[in-house]
Amino acid sequence: MTGHHTLQETEQAIARRLGEVPLRHDAMMAVSNIYRAATAIRQHFESSVLRGSDLTWTAFVVLWVVWIWDEMETRHVAEEAGISKGTLTGVVKTLEGRGLVERGAHATDGRLVLLRLTDKGKDLMQTLFPAFNAEEAFVVERLSKDDNESLARTLRSVVEHLEEEGDDRRAALRAQSPPPPRRSGRRPRT
Repeated sequence: MTGHHTLQETEQAIARRLGEVPLRHDAMMAVSNIYRAATAIRQHFESSVLRGSDLTWTAFVVLWVVWIWDEMETRHVAEEAGISKGTLTGVVKTLEGRGLVERGAHATDGRLVLLRLTDKGKDLMQTLFPAFNAEEAFVVERLSKDDNESLARTLRSVVEHLEEEGDDRRAALRAQSPPPPRRSGRRPRT
């Protein structure tokens, strides 16, 4: 259970609340369950395999991205990890303080910062990832190999659709409504 109510209780409450509203219930349940599954997985990993290394999910993802690509500009690390550049700054400070990552200057553009794992960071990922993968196998233990492959294809299709058409959709939706007022109380930009 990832929240106060079980998945079944939540789905029943949604059906009671929205049963008469003309909605795409299949789409709502699919997206809701993607979110709930991602949250449950993240919580499981943080309180199991990542706990011994004192890593959050986000810190692990940053380490993973840099480990896979050897060295990468910070803006691309943030993008790949699905976090803001501001969030990345805090995560990198923590990882740097623990001696797991280091910053370096870009060879041709001094404004850009590159991230790379230290030897300690590489050693951590070499030993941590097999344990991480064992938890991945545990999470999908009830699924067959074919089910896992089908699920991966299905989720990849969702991601590819958003990559291909999401920008246009978001722009169209933004064009239909004015931006919200700025929270700072300052006048909006013109």
